Amino acid sequence: MELQWPLILFTTLVAWSAGTFGAQAVLALKGEGREVQVPAVVASVVLLALSGIAVFFHLQHWERIFNGFGHITSGITQELIAIVVFVVVAVVYFAMLRKSEDGGTVPKWLAVVAIAISAVLALVCAHSYMMAARPAWDTVVWPLVELGEAAALGALTVMAMLALKGGESKLGGLAAVAGSVASAVLSVALVAVWQASAGSFADVGYHFDPTTPTSPLLDVAAETNVLSGELAPLVWLGVIVVGALAPVACAVLAHKKGGKSWLALGAAGVVCALIGCVCLRVAFYELGLSVFMFY
Repeated sequence: MELQWPLILFTTLVAWSAGTFGAQAVLALKGEGREVQVPAVVASVVLLALSGIAVFFHLQHWERIFNGFGHITSGITQELIAIVVFVVVAVVYFAMLRKSEDGGTVPKWLAVVAIAISAVLALVCAHSYMMAARPAWDTVVWPLVELGEAAALGALTVMAMLALKGGESKLGGLAAVAGSVASAVLSVALVAVWQASAGSFADVGYHFDPTTPTSPLLDVAAETNVLSGELAPLVWLGVIVVGALAPVACAVLAHKKGGKSWLALGAAGVVCALIGCVCLRVAFYELGLSVFMFY
C-alpha cells in the first residue's frame, strides 16, 4: 500500500501530544513537576495543532472535510470528538494553572480527567484504522501500541523538560521507564501479529489481475514476512532496536543517574521513540494489503 505520510505524521504527533499532556497530569496528581506544567500543556497543544496541519495535506478536497462527519460510527467523526474534548480539557487545565497561586497546580479531579482524555485520544485515533479488509491492521494491539507510544514519548518529554528547568521527579522517572517498557513490549507484540497475519494472504493467494489472472500482483512472502522479508531491516533496526529498546535503555539509565542526566538521555529517548514510531507506521502501511476482493 502507498505510504500516507500526512497520516503517519498525524498519528505520531497525536501520540506525542496526548502523552505529554497525560504525563504532566500524572505529576500534577502527586503535586510534582510544577516547573513544567504550563510549558508541557502548551507543548501538547502545539503538537496537536501540528498533527492537524499534517492531516490537512492528506485531503484532496479540504473544502469537503465536513462531509466525513456525517455518522457517529465513522472513525473520523470519533477522532474529531476526541480532539475537541481534548482541547476543551486542555484549555480548562491551562486556565486553572494560571489561576493557581504557584502557577503549577490543578485540582486532582482535573488531573484525572486530563489523564483519561489523553488515553482516549490515543486509542480513538488508532482505532480508526482497524478494518477487517486489511488483516495487518485489524488487531486491538494497534490502539494499545499508540497508547504505549504516547506513554513513552510523553513521559520522556516531560522529564527532559523538567531537567531543563532544574527539577526532579522520581514518579516521572518511573513513568518514563514504565512507559518505555510498555511501548517496547507492545511494539514487539504488533510485529508478532503482523508476522502471523501473513497467512491471511498466503492462504487465499493474493493475485487478482484480469489481464494476467495466473500471475501474482506481488510476492506475498516478501511483502508480508516482517522478520525475514523485504521489511525485515526496517522492523528489526527501526522498530525494535531504535524504536523499542533504545528508549528503554535511555529511560533506565537516566532514572539511575537522575538529575540533569534526564535532559540528554530523555531527549535521546524521545528522538529514538519518534524514529521507531515512523518506522512502525511505514511498515504498517506497507502491510496494509487488502483482501476485500475475497469477501
